[in-house]
Amino acid sequence: MVDLHNNKIEGQLPRGLSNCTDLEILDFGSNQIADTFPSWLRVLPELSVIILGSNYFYGTIDDIAGVTKSDECFPSLRIIDLASNNFSGSLRPEYFKRLKSMMTKFNTTGQSISVDQFSDFVGFYQDSIEITYKGSYMTLGKILTTFTAIDFSNNRLEGIIPESIGGLVSLRVLNMSNNAFTGKIPAELGSMTDLESLDLSCNQLSGEIPQELTDLTFLGVLNLSNNHLVGEIPQANQFSTFNSSSFEGNAGLCGPPLSKLPCGVTPNTPNVYKSSRHVDVALFLLVGLGFGAGFAAAIVAKWGRVGR
Repeated sequence: MVDLHNNKIEGQLPRGLSNCTDLEILDFGSNQIADTFPSWLRVLPELSVIILGSNYFYGTIDDIAGVTKSDECFPSLRIIDLASNNFSGSLRPEYFKRLKSMMTKFNTTGQSISVDQFSDFVGFYQDSIEITYKGSYMTLGKILTTFTAIDFSNNRLEGIIPESIGGLVSLRVLNMSNNAFTGKIPAELGSMTDLESLDLSCNQLSGEIPQELTDLTFLGVLNLSNNHLVGEIPQANQFSTFNSSSFEGNAGLCGPPLSKLPCGVTPNTPNVYKSSRHVDVALFLLVGLGFGAGFAAAIVAKWGRVGR
């Protein structure tokens, strides 16, 4: 493990890290590193966690899964955090098709990435990383191999979200918020049935919310706010538990929880109109009766004076 997060390290990542064939966890988060994406790390057979968030990384991430035909392509990668950098460009389908370690289903108990063999020397040593999980910034200690996460938030990525991302069936967290993604939300995301947190907010996504997303029955956090989505919000399964903050900022969306009534249904106003008419008629009759009574009284008084 190399953990140098939350310092003031500048410059570029040392290329000598590519010689660390037993390296499992690399954490340079929250520094001042200005470099391109370290595609040269993809040859490391045991590298499972890459944390590079909150730095000054720039350029595309074309080589995140390797542009070569080599099979050596982050074979063990399970957590990658590139949030809050200056990455740009689009994501190609090949990026996700070669992340084989995120395409395998796991049971609920997984081996830990933690190197417990050092416990005799430094007390009980636990590896930990800091990531955004289910909308909150938190520290994960004793990282399990069953936990998988992708965080590309707060960059300048654009283009469509590739359908191939749906093949990462073991993914637990997907955060692509605060970028410039366009196009529709891929229906293939519904295949990621282990997903617990999905954040696509603050992009330029359009079209309807795919009905397939209701298959994500483990989903605890959903944020699709501030896009250009339209149509009715799905209501099945987990979707009925999310509040309006998950969908606000999409002028074309309708239905619960944004409104109490489904799309195309307006409040029933005829009864109000009828009651208003009844009030008007009653008021008219009362005024008429009052005028008539006054007129009759005036006549009676007049005849009384004439009689006298």
